[in-house]
Amino acid sequence: MGRRRKKAVHIPKKRLPKFFSCPTCGKETVFVEITREESGQAFAQCSSCGLKEEFQVKPAQSEIDVYCMLTDHVYSALKRTSITKLKE
Repeated sequence: MGRRRKKAVHIPKKRLPKFFSCPTCGKETVFVEITREESGQAFAQCSSCGLKEEFQVKPAQSEIDVYCMLTDHVYSALKRTSITKLKE
């Protein structure tokens, strides 16, 4: 008598998303494009609210790093404007 064969459990690999959530409008419409051939430029653009930013990237940086730079840039700009309004 043989025993029953166990089913193989396949764990799906996690992948980075193609679209990220926008820090200004909150929708998942931010697309990041990196062009490494020319000068290491990266473009992040929201197709919903029209937010566009351009960054210089290093060879080891990926799309998620550019998205983090975008959110840091937007939140620091919001913080600067709120501080200047408080001073006035």
